[in-house]
Order: sequence, then C-alpha cells, then structure tokens
Amino acid sequence: MTALIFRKPKPVGGPVAPAAANGAPRTGIIDIGSNSIRLVVYQGPERLPATLFNEKVMAGLGRGLADTGAIATEALKVGADALARFAAVAREMEVTRLRTVATAAVRDASNGAVLLDAARDLGLDVELLSGEQEASGAGYGVLSAIPEADGIVGDLGGGSLELIRVSNGEVRDRVSFPLGVLRIAAIRNKGPGALQRVVEHALRTSGWLGKGKGLPLYLVGGSWRALARLDMHVNSYPLPVIHQYAMPRSAIDRLGRTISHVNKAWLRAVPGLSAGRAATLGDADALLAVLLKHLGTETTIVSAFGLREGLLYGALDPAVRAQDPLIVATRDEGQRHGRFAEHGDLLDTWIAPLFPRDAPDMARLRLAACLLADVGWRANPEFRAERGVEVALHGNWVAVDARGRAVMAQALFTSLGGGTDTPAPLAMLAPAIDLKRAVLWGLAMRLGQRMSGGLAGPLQRTRLIDDGSLLTLKVAPEDRVLYSETVERRHGALATALGRKAAV
Repeated sequence: MTALIFRKPKPVGGPVAPAAANGAPRTGIIDIGSNSIRLVVYQGPERLPATLFNEKVMAGLGRGLADTGAIATEALKVGADALARFAAVAREMEVTRLRTVATAAVRDASNGAVLLDAARDLGLDVELLSGEQEASGAGYGVLSAIPEADGIVGDLGGGSLELIRVSNGEVRDRVSFPLGVLRIAAIRNKGPGALQRVVEHALRTSGWLGKGKGLPLYLVGGSWRALARLDMHVNSYPLPVIHQYAMPRSAIDRLGRTISHVNKAWLRAVPGLSAGRAATLGDADALLAVLLKHLGTETTIVSAFGLREGLLYGALDPAVRAQDPLIVATRDEGQRHGRFAEHGDLLDTWIAPLFPRDAPDMARLRLAACLLADVGWRANPEFRAERGVEVALHGNWVAVDARGRAVMAQALFTSLGGGTDTPAPLAMLAPAIDLKRAVLWGLAMRLGQRMSGGLAGPLQRTRLIDDGSLLTLKVAPEDRVLYSETVERRHGALATALGRKAAV
C-alpha cells in the first residue's frame, strides 16, 4: 500500500497569518468533494478544536461524471466561485493555517485540472488525495470521534465509496470504489438487480465480501447522515444529535420503503435535511442496503466526523491523539464558562471516594459532569438546572453516546438545583439505574460547590469519608466556619440519599 503522509495545514498565502483576536491559532480546511465544497475553520484544543465556521456549497462536481467523464461547465463555475469566497473568508477570519484537499470528482474528471488552476490563482495549494488517502482520512476521522471504534468505516461521497477497517485505534485495510452517491442512479437505471451485482462484484474482487460479519458499519458522509436524520424524524427520536446514532439493518430497509412512498416536498420538510441531500436520499439508502447485505453487517453507527477531522487527527502527535476527546472538550468548556479553571478536576477528585465501585465508563462520565459543573453559573438562577441539561445533551461532544449524554445531564440537573427527579427526555435515553447514580453524583457535586464556594483551597483541605453508616465531612478547625447552614442541608441531603447519617 502507498505510504500516507498527514501534513500540518499550510499557512494561508505562504507566511503565517496574524494570530486570531484572542491569540489562539485558527486552522481551516477547504474540502473539494464530489457533491459539495466546504470550508470549516477550527479553534481550540488540538485534540478537539471547536468549529468556528462551517459553510458548504452544493457544487455537484461529480454529477454526470460517470456519463461524460468531465465536470459540467456550470459546476466548474459554481466550484470556482465557492473557492473564491472561502479563500476570502479564511483571510478575513485570520486563519493561521489553511489546508485545501480535493477528492474523487476532481481526481477522476478529465477537466479536473481546470478547477485546480482556479484554486491556485486564488493562492490555494490543493492536495489531490488518492482514494487510499481519502479512505485513511475518513478512518482517522471516526477514530478521532469514537476512539474505541472496532468495525468498518463506510465513507460515501459524491464520486466514491471508501471502506476502511478500524480497530485498536488504528486504520487497517482500506479500499476505494467508484460508487459515489451521484453515480448510483445511473447504475440503478440499468435495471432491477444492477446495483446488487455491481456491489457484490466490487466486494468480491477486492476481498471485502462478508468482512463486516459481527461488526458495525460506521457511516460517514452527508448522504448517509441525511438518512439518519430521516430515521430520527420518523421515529420521533428525542435527541437531535446525530453522532453515534445507531440504525439496525432493518431500519435501512424500512427507510427505503418510506422514501419510495413520500414526495420530495415531504422530505425537504424533515429538520436538518437539505434539498440537495433529499434528491439523492433514495440512492444513498439503496446502496447502503445492498452494502450491508454483502458485507454481512447488521448494525450501523453514524459518525459526525469524517475526512476533514481525520486530516486534523492524523497530523497530531501520538501523545495528543491519546487524549480523551470528551474530557478535553468538557474541560475546555468548563474553563471558558465556569468561574475557576481548576474547579472541575478538583471537584471530581473530592467526590470520587464516595463512588469507588463506578465502572471506568461511569467514572469517565462523572469526571465530564464535574468539568461542566459550573456552566450554569451565568444563567438565570431559575434556569440553571435546565442550562445544565441543555449543555450535556446538546453540547458538541464526541466519544459519548445518547446514554452518556443523559447521565451527564442528570448529574448537572441535580447539582444545579433541579432536585432528584429526572427531567424529560433523559429516561428515554438511559437506564434508570444509571440515572439514579448520576443523581448521587449531582448531590455530591452540589455539596462540594457550596462548601468550597467553587474555590480550590477548601476542596484540597477537606474530604468526605463514607464508612457505611456515617458520611463524614473532615474539616480542619480553622475551616469550620465554612460549614454553614446551607452546607449542612446539602450534606444531609447527600447522606440521606446514600442511606447514611451526616457527621462533621
């Protein structure tokens, strides 16, 4: 296989641009895909920078490519205009480093060089990714957002389909097929069974037939994310977050029937489903149904991260890659919106002795909740608990599923004064036993925050001891004044919930 080199994004226009207003560097990626051209600008922690800007233009460079071998003149114009805007936006945003990549349509088209020349005239240095590089980028994107991913990544673009085996944090085998969503209609028009035969032949000759047995298929690409949006809408799913949304093979078959029986206007009314994606939804579903059958896969999991995030992740140092993206992101959020930067980590250390039996995955969620414990501080006091739920459920987190978000939300709801009840829709997303545990975390967090005033010193000089009958707060004589009536009430509430008596 060809060696893959992941590069740091290049400075805009040669020299490094001025630092952004707050001094933090900004990284941009322009992705020239077969269906859309997109600019995304990131800023924040290396392991999981926040998205500052995200805009796409549905240029349709790959539309008709299978028939003519060339990008249509109108599509070239739309693409060139999009690149001109994105280059200008990157300059105005003082993007420190900008990386521009092109994939299948430009790679395969007889006139792809026309668009590359237009990009160079704008000062953009375009990397023309091979199918193998494109596949690796998608695989690393999934690993960036789901570090424990073990299965096959399927990245559906407009011009190509990449399959990538990922496990143990590494990209393994990978292959690229000319089966992008914009090519599927021409194949299906050849008659019943044509798509089945093409996909089966492609998988058989490449050695991928049946390789998905017992493994999930991680879905990457706008067309397959649009399918997930439709499934969420049809099922009235209570959490409008697509990352790690799971669909069994039976759901894909059912979606195919739904798409064939509704009109385009109904599809366009689905929240989050663009008109451009609605037009190719039937082809995306048909390909996925056939692919699952011949891979032998029964489960799909959607990834919000793909090629662009994979390019960033692939360029990181191994030590940075090894960081937990959920913890990195929640720590950054807590530091930016809380009162004291170190508070979340200290709070988790303070309450952890009460929960020695928490499994590693639950201890991780507890830490994430503690890191977010202060995010409701600036909210209206009447809505702090609701603010906690909103941040946990709807935050731009990765490496956490709906259950994990709900557990974090319950802990924050309780810690921010919402009480021990479970607000909707948490009970629909997580088991009652996990939510009950999160209530206890929330009561402990609430005690720690009130006792310490959110400061480091009191948390470092005091500790909680649970001996099975008493929940004792150990306080030095000089800190006894910290034990106010409010602290006493919160101490008693936690002790009662644990089945203990409070003692100082």
